Amino acid sequence: MNAVLQSPEVDVAVEAEGWPESGALEALVARVVAVACAEARLELVEGAEVSVVFADDARVRELNRDWRSKDAPTNVLSFPGGDEDEPPFGPLLGDIILARETVAREAAEMDIDFDAHVTHLVAHGFLHLFGYDHQMEDEAEVMEALERRILAVLGIADPYREPLVT
Repeated sequence: MNAVLQSPEVDVAVEAEGWPESGALEALVARVVAVACAEARLELVEGAEVSVVFADDARVRELNRDWRSKDAPTNVLSFPGGDEDEPPFGPLLGDIILARETVAREAAEMDIDFDAHVTHLVAHGFLHLFGYDHQMEDEAEVMEALERRILAVLGIADPYREPLVT
């Protein structure tokens, strides 16, 4: 298969109450993924696809427990679909799962728009599918810088900025 610089097909599933309607989520995910692919210069195989599931805390807690041995919900989980170390990537890029209650709570705690936080978490989760990580400080700096670029293109404020002290 030939490598292409384009956006993958996006499969969105809404599995929990309280999320915006699926059409709005599909548009948000498609926009985030397109910008992330462009900013990260990701080479994908033709026909590559990514799945994004909008779930609840209970489902994400279960996945987090079963796959990461952490018995608690988290905002976003990513499960790479294959070898994320070398391009071209695909055809199955992987799955991203978001937990509605955690996402809503974090947005409220940080006093940011819910959709802006979802946008950030989709970008964050998508980058994980390609081996970006934040466990080590140098890796975190690279990943966060790329997230900032993606979000800036999308008109979203830097989520890693220090709060203003007044």
